[in-house]
Amino acid sequence: MDKEAIYSAANEKFEELKAALEEDDLEKIRELALELHAMVHPAEVSGRTEKTIADYVLDYMMQGKQNELVPRETWDTDLHYAGTKTVPVCWQIWHIYRIEDLVSNILMDNGQQIFNDEWQARIGSTITDTGNALEPDEVIEWGKRINAAELRSYAITVGKNTRRILANLKLEQIKSMVPEEWVMRILEEGGVTTDFRSVWLLVFWGRLTVGGMILTPMTSHHMMHLPTSFEHMLEDGIS
Repeated sequence: MDKEAIYSAANEKFEELKAALEEDDLEKIRELALELHAMVHPAEVSGRTEKTIADYVLDYMMQGKQNELVPRETWDTDLHYAGTKTVPVCWQIWHIYRIEDLVSNILMDNGQQIFNDEWQARIGSTITDTGNALEPDEVIEWGKRINAAELRSYAITVGKNTRRILANLKLEQIKSMVPEEWVMRILEEGGVTTDFRSVWLLVFWGRLTVGGMILTPMTSHHMMHLPTSFEHMLEDGIS
């Protein structure tokens, strides 16, 4: 695998999408959004034949490495809101896809999130939120209970559903912010907690247009978290 090629391709496509969102060409926005989404999600989600960074990280997790500890993220921006700066690999997948589920379905589509009691039982998670506020000992204990195969299934299901939403967005939606009551649904449904390290996400998401949500929770957020596990995998001598 060519690590730098994977990173640079995603970054270049992100900049293309960012520029397109400043214009009004809906088909171009949809096309670029789906292309970037495919690049940072498992190949199974979009039907790609080439493995993505998400595939490498998921494969690593499925090789019994779900509780390998890695840095929480590559960017320093949000770390002062984090309960812990080191997390298990499985936390990275949980965190990324819980956020994608919440934002795509509740905020972008005003629909129902995929996660429910059945998914929680299958995955074995003791929490329903994004895990932002877990302390170091809590996140380690949480990771020990996770069923990696079911977590992977959840990630695939969320990713495929997001592509359906992206493909059907209208330009007016993309340019607009969402109602406050949609944002507050995430708190009501257990997607965040009242801990300031968790609830700040509502403030952040509530200030975004739907186009901003495509740029962040749907795509670049993955590249905030996946590279730390990817780098750890390479250091572990696994390719």
